[in-house]
Amino acid sequence: MTKLTDLTLAEARDLLRAKEISARELALDHLAAIEAANEALNAYVLVTPEKALVMAEASDARLARGEGGALEGIPLGVKDLFCTKGVRTTACSHILDGFTPTYESTVTANLWAQGAVMLGKLNNDEFAMGSSNETSYYGPVVSPWQRKGSNAKLVPGGSSGGSSAAVAARLCMGATGTDTGGSIRQPAALTGTVGIKPTYGRCSRWGIVAFASSLDQAGPFARTVNDAAILLGVMASHDPKDTTSVDLPVPDYEAAVGRGVKGLTIGIPKEYRIPGMPKEIEALWQKGVAWLKEAGAEIKEVSLPHTKYALPSYYIVAPAEASSNLARYDGVRYGLREPGSDVISMYENTRRAGFGAEVKRRILIGTYVLSAGYYDAYYLKAQKVRTLIKRDFERAFGHVDAILTPTTPGPAFALGEKSGDPVEMYLNDIFTVTVNMAGLPGMSVPAGLSSEGTPLGLQLIGRPFDEETLFRTARVIEEAAGPMMKPNDWWSKAA
Repeated sequence: MTKLTDLTLAEARDLLRAKEISARELALDHLAAIEAANEALNAYVLVTPEKALVMAEASDARLARGEGGALEGIPLGVKDLFCTKGVRTTACSHILDGFTPTYESTVTANLWAQGAVMLGKLNNDEFAMGSSNETSYYGPVVSPWQRKGSNAKLVPGGSSGGSSAAVAARLCMGATGTDTGGSIRQPAALTGTVGIKPTYGRCSRWGIVAFASSLDQAGPFARTVNDAAILLGVMASHDPKDTTSVDLPVPDYEAAVGRGVKGLTIGIPKEYRIPGMPKEIEALWQKGVAWLKEAGAEIKEVSLPHTKYALPSYYIVAPAEASSNLARYDGVRYGLREPGSDVISMYENTRRAGFGAEVKRRILIGTYVLSAGYYDAYYLKAQKVRTLIKRDFERAFGHVDAILTPTTPGPAFALGEKSGDPVEMYLNDIFTVTVNMAGLPGMSVPAGLSSEGTPLGLQLIGRPFDEETLFRTARVIEEAAGPMMKPNDWWSKAA
């Protein structure tokens, strides 16, 4: 029989309903896998075995009664940005040391209401600021993937690197992530997992530690397109506690997965052919085009002329919102408190000790662009560019149903390889930030391996609230690319 940790979420769901396996067995197998791998991968910053077993036993009792929700007994990991009632939540920052929320985020509450089991909290870049999961206070996450003939430690992408690594390494059946400029799609591409950032407003942001409120959106990681559809169907909801949450019915995403692409028109944006793009990324993109054509889609070139301004505009808007959001961390109400001679020095000492270098950099950039004399020159201009980017997409979607691009400009790099150069690091988001700036749904689907033997992904971008088309199209790519290989579990050999 297949190892329980190798089952897809859909397979496990069906076996649980048929009472061929128990939720307790499933949880125990995943907890054992975490114990074997986490020292090497550092994907979890907190494992909750007692909570997992209590939740699993409650699931088994419901299943025995013929009851049970859409995710009954399914073990999941939670990015440490989601507040979990009674379970430490730090956004992987020293400044939130020991913070234990007295409330549950709406997204995780939706998952537990449908019977999902919590295995623990997953590592991420501090306050979700990073593209490689190297800025976490708890140390970097190591990808379960390795280059051919090398044991160099690779990044799992960021900021949701713990989520992508845990799903790829079979340390959970799915995971929550957040995406502000690519933080679900980029790590999904680098680890051979499926990640979707739904339309802004599709999932509630209530109870998620804020980075940039007009850009942040929650979404799932899974190992198959179908599993991602199941998870998003539960995570998405209208929430009166979040004024940006949209009151629209949540479609049956799982039903959309098998519909195919016949009759759809897929756009290829000419501006995404950036100078110096590796040949293998261009070749992968062309392969994706061929797969969709073969499956009956029409391919059409589209123009998104303001793409070149997206990255600089994003790195004005996001830090500006971050500097405002992170002002609340002052050592007064919760988390870290460093003593000082008066209240001002206590604030200063706490923030100096509590924030890491990347977070400080973004707070400083954000404060600068919002300051008197610079607000009009930078922030206001960036918001105007954002409107133009949105308009580009609206025009393109007048002719096409979805847009296909690469997810990342290259495969996973080694720890420390780019972290010394912030600009080089920010360029990893070049294909993903436009989606957040326009509030659109975007999805990364595994499409093959690089010449180094590590995963590469293709990105699909859709119309607002049309995630169904993304699931349809992603399934075609998934089928054409074939099943993603499992990473070689080198960590068990290292033990």
